[in-house]
Amino acid sequence: MEGGKNMKPALLLSVVLGVVPVLAADPEVTTLMTKPLPDFPGKEVLMITVEYPPGGADPIHKHNAHAFVYVLEGSIVMGVEGAKPVTLTPGQTFYEGPKDIHTVGHNASKTQPAKFLVLMVKDENVPFFIPVK
Repeated sequence: MEGGKNMKPALLLSVVLGVVPVLAADPEVTTLMTKPLPDFPGKEVLMITVEYPPGGADPIHKHNAHAFVYVLEGSIVMGVEGAKPVTLTPGQTFYEGPKDIHTVGHNASKTQPAKFLVLMVKDENVPFFIPVK
């Protein structure tokens, strides 16, 4: 890039001011385990971790599952339709029922990542994340 001619103005200004731009990124979801529940035909357990980058967030969604959240690192804000959002820190938990619409889910920090574990009891072989408009 000769003299910054190809840089976008906002990026160039950020570099000149010594500010590192942070681009919003989707949460990173890692599946840890999926296990059928023979005592509950048609049901399975899904265990995942979700990592929010600084400022990261989820769109409004639902799970059609019993979802149990346990915060591992950082601080997250969670809320379902009809309830006040809560801010959670490591060791704290959150529950979403099968009919809940998850209206708030984001990292409480713009500078630090956050990570949480989710254990879901759900129908076998169906998506665990359903966007809601």
